[in-house]
Amino acid sequence: MVKALSSVSSFAASLLFEIMNIWNTTSDFILLGLFNHTGAHLFLFVMVLTITFTSLVGNALMLFLIHQDARLHTPMYFLLSQLSLMDMMLLSTIVPKMAADYLTGKKSISSAGCGLQIFFFMSLGGGECFLLAAMSYDRYVAVCHPLRYPILMSWQLCLRMTVGSWFLGAADGLMQAAATLSFPFCDTHEIDHFFCEAPTLLRLACADTVVFEYVMYICCVLMLLVPFSLILISYSLILTAVLQMRSREARKKAFATCSSHLCVVGLFYGAAIFIYMRPKSYRSANHDKVVSAFYTIFTPLLNPIIYSLRNSEVKGALRKCMGQCAALKL
Repeated sequence: MVKALSSVSSFAASLLFEIMNIWNTTSDFILLGLFNHTGAHLFLFVMVLTITFTSLVGNALMLFLIHQDARLHTPMYFLLSQLSLMDMMLLSTIVPKMAADYLTGKKSISSAGCGLQIFFFMSLGGGECFLLAAMSYDRYVAVCHPLRYPILMSWQLCLRMTVGSWFLGAADGLMQAAATLSFPFCDTHEIDHFFCEAPTLLRLACADTVVFEYVMYICCVLMLLVPFSLILISYSLILTAVLQMRSREARKKAFATCSSHLCVVGLFYGAAIFIYMRPKSYRSANHDKVVSAFYTIFTPLLNPIIYSLRNSEVKGALRKCMGQCAALKL
């Protein structure tokens, strides 16, 4: 075990050293951005900032309520708190730089900044893929095996799945950032995007990227299709159990919950698969920017609404918190 950990740490150290060498020898990139300075695009820019602010407040509120209310100290809400944390970090990785570029007109980003954006974006996106799969398993156990829930979804298993989601996401982000920036880039360093994303950056490479694209495709199968398949299996078993319920009201409530959850999952995974698993010949910069904006900015707004704020326990915790705040004012 000690030998394995030492070998992993030495590999990570050498990889980080290689990344630093790459960053020191690569000049800055230019992000062309998502908007221009027309009236319509200014309106869209304000909309994006509004959505981002609302997403940050909603996810921060979820973290606060889950931390404060003892009734929400369960594996399900712990996983939800991790989802909110990932969404907040994802927004903070992308939107501030995009907004600063639009407002100041300075669109350059250093190779180090570009590498960090790729690392955090891939780490958080990959981690969220596995976390959503863990959440679907939690719902499957809660609906199909409620009496065995404390055993099948213990705190130990919950923590292992959470740590595993963060670790696998970070490993994927580190490898993709290092591999992407290891290529030599052509004289034009203009990135037709509003943040550094690996598939877009590869278009600027002056070397053969076929092998890396095949490796990326395999990683996408592991990071996207495997968790997505597990989610579909979990919700298929949930729907089968729901159909066997005698209460019509219970079936209706379960269907509404499952359909809303699957809607968010479908939007997130569908957009990610569209970006990372399309053949190179079918890619379009404009399409990539719109789809990337959708699942990096809009989806984090849906998560607290769909997964949490529609939940009666979360509403009860919010009312309790507001009552306590009102009592303190009085």
